[in-house]
Amino acid sequence: MKSIKKLIKRLIIICIIIYAFVTFCNQQKVLNTYASSNIEIEKKLEQAQEYQEQLKEIQKNVNSKEYIEEVARKKLDMYLPNERVYVNQE
Repeated sequence: MKSIKKLIKRLIIICIIIYAFVTFCNQQKVLNTYASSNIEIEKKLEQAQEYQEQLKEIQKNVNSKEYIEEVARKKLDMYLPNERVYVNQE
């Protein structure tokens, strides 16, 4: 009778150890997933900050005569009155 009780106690302890090990492995997988997504989010944040700096530089120059002329030429296809425009047809 005592040997059966010892066997049952050992089985319960083994089951608890196996359960703890499986739980630990699953939690480690979840943590690894969070760590990788955190790295991706940090990269996106860094890119967004770089883009924000570029926009701030553009904002500083938006009222300059050179910037207005550049936008008029590139986006609106506007040119000065006495200027000749050559188009490459290739």
